[in-house]
Amino acid sequence: MTKNLERRLVGEGLGTALLLAAVVGSGIMAERLSGGNAALALLGNTLPTGAILAVLILIFAPLSGAHFNPAVSIAFALRRALPWSEAAAYAAAQIIGGAIGVWAAHLMFELPVWQVSQHLRSGPGQWLGEFIATFGLLLTIIGCATRASAALPYAVGLYITSAYWFTASTSFANPAVTIARSISDTFAGIDPSAAPAFIAAQIVGMSAAVGLAHWLWPSAPAAVFEKTIVGADQAGVTKRSGVRPP
Repeated sequence: MTKNLERRLVGEGLGTALLLAAVVGSGIMAERLSGGNAALALLGNTLPTGAILAVLILIFAPLSGAHFNPAVSIAFALRRALPWSEAAAYAAAQIIGGAIGVWAAHLMFELPVWQVSQHLRSGPGQWLGEFIATFGLLLTIIGCATRASAALPYAVGLYITSAYWFTASTSFANPAVTIARSISDTFAGIDPSAAPAFIAAQIVGMSAAVGLAHWLWPSAPAAVFEKTIVGADQAGVTKRSGVRPP
C-alpha cells in the first residue's frame, strides 16, 4: 500500500467518523432537548448533519475525494474513476470510521459504548425513500462535479438536509452510515435486521443514478470529474495510469 493511498484511507475513515459522530451526537442532543417533540428533535438532528457534510467535504475532498460512503466509491469505480481495489479499501475505511464515530458519540454523552439499535425502520415506503435519497445524492454529486464543481460541498449538505424531511426513511443514503447507526440504540439508530434492505435500496438507487448520469452528461470533462470527486492525489494516479471516466 502506497503512502498516498494510506493518507486517502485515513481521510476517508476520519471523515466518516466525524460524520457519524455528528449524526448520532446531534440525535442524542436533539432528543434530550426537544422535550418529546419529534419534529423538533428531527430538525436538531438534520441541521448539524447537513452542515458537517459541507465542512468535511471542503476539508477532505483534496485528499481523498471525500466520499464517506461506499455507494459513492462504488459509483466512481463503475465510472472507471477509481480502481475497484481502492473502492473496496475506501468502503472498509468508511465502515470502520463510521463505527468509531458512533462509539465516540456514545462516550461524549456518557452512554454505553456498545449498543444494538432497537429502532425498527422497515416497509416499502422506507425502502423507496432510501432508493430516492441515494439516487438523488449521486445525481447531485455527479451533476455538480460536471457543471458546478465549486458548489458540490454545499449542494451535498443541502440535499441531505432536505432529504431528511422529504423521505420516509430520513435519508440514510449510505451503507456505512446504515451499518454504523445499527450499533447505536439512540434517536438515529436502525435495527440491524432492517439494515440489509436499506443497503440494498441504496445500491439500487446508486446504480440507477450512475446509469442516468452517463446519459445526461455523456461528455463530462474528465479532469473536472477527477479533481472534484476522486481528489487531487487520486487524479494524479488516474492520469498516470491512463484510465479515464466515460
